[in-house]
Amino acid sequence: MSRVPRWLGRVGAGLSEMGERLDERRAEVEREEAEADAPPSPSQDVPEDRHQPLAEHVTVVPQRPDPAQAVPWGVRVAAEAGWRLLVLAGTVWVLMRVISAVQLVVLAFTVALLITALLQPTVARLKRYGVPRGLATALTAIFGFVVLGLLGWFVTWQVMENIDDLSDQIQNGIDDLRDWLLKSPFHVTEKQINQISKNLADAVGANTDQITSAGLEGVQVVVEALTGILLTFFSTLFLLYDGRRIWEWTLKLVPAAARPGVAGAGPRAWRTLTAYVRGTVIVALIDAIFIGLGIYFLDVPMAVPLAVFIFLFAFIPLVGAVVSGALAVVVALVTQGVFTAVMTLAVVLAVQQIEGHILQPFILGRAVRVHPLAVVLSVAAGGMVAGIGGAVVAVPLVAVTNTVVGYLRAYAHETATPPPPAPAVARDAEGRGSAPGPG
Repeated sequence: MSRVPRWLGRVGAGLSEMGERLDERRAEVEREEAEADAPPSPSQDVPEDRHQPLAEHVTVVPQRPDPAQAVPWGVRVAAEAGWRLLVLAGTVWVLMRVISAVQLVVLAFTVALLITALLQPTVARLKRYGVPRGLATALTAIFGFVVLGLLGWFVTWQVMENIDDLSDQIQNGIDDLRDWLLKSPFHVTEKQINQISKNLADAVGANTDQITSAGLEGVQVVVEALTGILLTFFSTLFLLYDGRRIWEWTLKLVPAAARPGVAGAGPRAWRTLTAYVRGTVIVALIDAIFIGLGIYFLDVPMAVPLAVFIFLFAFIPLVGAVVSGALAVVVALVTQGVFTAVMTLAVVLAVQQIEGHILQPFILGRAVRVHPLAVVLSVAAGGMVAGIGGAVVAVPLVAVTNTVVGYLRAYAHETATPPPPAPAVARDAEGRGSAPGPG
């Protein structure tokens, strides 16, 4: 009985030793397989026959690049700019549709802004003299619109008074032009002139219905004009009386993050608009006075109404001066002949050259400096969108936009620039601070 346990102990010890040897062998095999699967390091000199079987069984799968990285950088930049431009173009298109739907209201309010910019200094001066704000506003607005109404009435009255004489002079001018063409070296015959007259008469007769419909539409235009005048009057009245509070209420609609920049851009935009309106009025007045005096001394009929037309058309930059000057030259041509027309053209060109090179730079200065190309394009775009009213408000809108964008760019740069670091303070043994520097 005493030998059985010893035998069993020897058998157990043998089995344990065999298990340990099996574990060691298994670990050795796993280590060899791991070394065979691992890529050889550059420092190891591995025989070619050891890696040849692995190359036959291992398939290297190339890693595909990110699709965004596969697109060229220039194409990605163009795509990013493209969709932003599409969003911006859509926004502008919707805005233009809204403006065209309420075109009369927008034009009336814009003209009210221009008139307010012209009359607001008068209200401020009356308030400094002790006149109450309401009375100062009412007096200034009524005076301004009375002056505009008198100008319109005077032009209409002068045209109606001289229309008969002007018709006779135009007919005489046409007869003189016909005689000149017959005697000119252009070899124009009387038959050709009669044929041109017949074609004009036929064109007028064929378009009688269109002329009649245009006259009916003219009634609607008159109604819209009266509505626009009333809207302009009341808008001007409220802007003069309560403009500051209207601006403060408008600022509340701006997001809080952008409110400081807009609050700073608003007064600068208003100063630009005021400078533009004042300068344009002064320049237009000088043009009207000097061109009116010139055509008056040349005995051109209706010199005063033509001067008023020149004053009003001066509010349309570049284009207005050309149109009003051409009107004066045509009236001089058909009433007084070629020599008077040439002299009128010389007077118009001389005054306009003085205006462009002396008056506008001196009066307007740097407040509303806009490139001539921008002026031409803005006037053309404004005229296409809203007719004469759009051409009038296009340039001040561009000038104000230029001022606002320049200020917001400078404001963003200032806010993005970190403040300079505070000077370091050296501490002595007692804890008292002292500024760095010699001594």
